[in-house]
Amino acid sequence: VPVMAGFQGLGPDGRVTTLGRGGSDTSAVALAAAIQADRCDIYTDVDGIYTTDPRIVARARKLDKITYEEMLELASVGAKVLQTRSVELAMKERVRVQVLSSFVDGPAPAEGSLPGSLVVDEDEIVEKELVAGIAYSRDEAKLSVRSIPDRPGIAAAIFGPLTAANVNVDMIVQSTGADGLTNMTFTTGKTDLARAIQALEAAKGVIQYGELVTDDDVVKISVVGVGMRSHAGVANTMFRTLSDRNINIQVISTSEIKVSVLIASEYTELAVRALHTAYGLDAA
Repeated sequence: VPVMAGFQGLGPDGRVTTLGRGGSDTSAVALAAAIQADRCDIYTDVDGIYTTDPRIVARARKLDKITYEEMLELASVGAKVLQTRSVELAMKERVRVQVLSSFVDGPAPAEGSLPGSLVVDEDEIVEKELVAGIAYSRDEAKLSVRSIPDRPGIAAAIFGPLTAANVNVDMIVQSTGADGLTNMTFTTGKTDLARAIQALEAAKGVIQYGELVTDDDVVKISVVGVGMRSHAGVANTMFRTLSDRNINIQVISTSEIKVSVLIASEYTELAVRALHTAYGLDAA
């Protein structure tokens, strides 16, 4: 049985380099694709992919199968089971990936008795769940640029300096104010907050904003599922459930199979548990 080192490869200059966080998962998927393996088994510290974090929701369910797209969205919004690069590669090369625990003794599982969770093409899943899972990310910071001129090019004036400072921006919302002024609110990673503030303060003369307000005591909650494509009301269920718990939504962003909201971090556990129940994800 050949044993190969992961987490490393050749750079453009032909020198050996490390692949960064999640490099071992990416190496495994790349090797599986190269040898056209039936599947790639990734052993980690959990026994599969759950509908949400079992440390928060005791009744979280382990998924037998999940689509590449759902896993990619969950990984990008906080789920730490697989790194996004490994999922992207698996989806591109159509490599079936099984996630299972490295703390269980015994032989490798056979095809007919897979103990972990499979990441597969959407066509392999006959009964698609409306919502596959709920993820959260505490690595969020909110910035509000207030009282800025409501004119063409103002968004470029704000986000241009952030791009130059290598600040990644996630959720964005613009609200129209009075007297020809507007407000722009967006989120970034906590590690980028200081650079974002510095870039915006340096560009204040160009942007002509009145006030810059920041808040790093926030969390992003995301609901993910391919069933959203064909079913209405997923977002409304999320908004109503949070409203019933008196949780204020600060920012909203959506994609084809994902709805994300930004809320105060003190409501993280309450929001995740309430949404998990609202979407019928609780284990029996």
